[in-house]
Amino acid sequence: MNSPHVLVIEDEEKITDFLRRGLVYEGYRVDVAHDGPGGLSLARDTPPDLVILDWMLPGMDGLEVCRRLRSGGPIPIIILTARDSVADRVLGLDAGADDYLVKPFSFDELLARIRALLRRAAPAAQEVLKFSDFSLDTGTHQAFRGERAIELTAKEYELLELFMRNPRQVLTRNVIFDRVWGYDFGGESNIIEVYVRYLRQKLEANGEPRLLHTVRGVGYVLREE
Repeated sequence: MNSPHVLVIEDEEKITDFLRRGLVYEGYRVDVAHDGPGGLSLARDTPPDLVILDWMLPGMDGLEVCRRLRSGGPIPIIILTARDSVADRVLGLDAGADDYLVKPFSFDELLARIRALLRRAAPAAQEVLKFSDFSLDTGTHQAFRGERAIELTAKEYELLELFMRNPRQVLTRNVIFDRVWGYDFGGESNIIEVYVRYLRQKLEANGEPRLLHTVRGVGYVLREE
């Protein structure tokens, strides 16, 4: 089995050298690009299993690179940045990132997040989960509301799969954090609300009845109106 292939897009030489050495030591195959266009070109020519992406890049900023990578498929993307506000995290996630790590960061924490994203992206036994008029294929990650196809990012898929495997059960914020993010994103974070909003927009794009409901003060539930 081939080692996972990680693409690092980062313009600071010290950081790229540090990441390349550390990741290679951990058994990953690593490619490095120092600007946005170069990173996109590498990703197109040699598709990686995961991308580590700096926010501030020459040629094209990390958010635009992230959007273009995301438009090409569900590749896991971790954004690295010195920006640490909740608003900045939301911007990064809006662009399609699956995770967000603030500089300076712990290499062990980065490794843990890489492992988690690769584990979640790994193919599993295929089944089609159905609820009301919505279906979710766990093998291909395809989603349909009736006959309408819905495109999902890796993290949107993971959150939706959690709800689909627990229909009509109220899931608390703590349970969702633990099962989907696997770590504490910060008590002040509205990351779950952000992703529930994304999913509602996609699931209700043609005016369909709401499936994801808020239970105030508790969490969220997948149920019919």
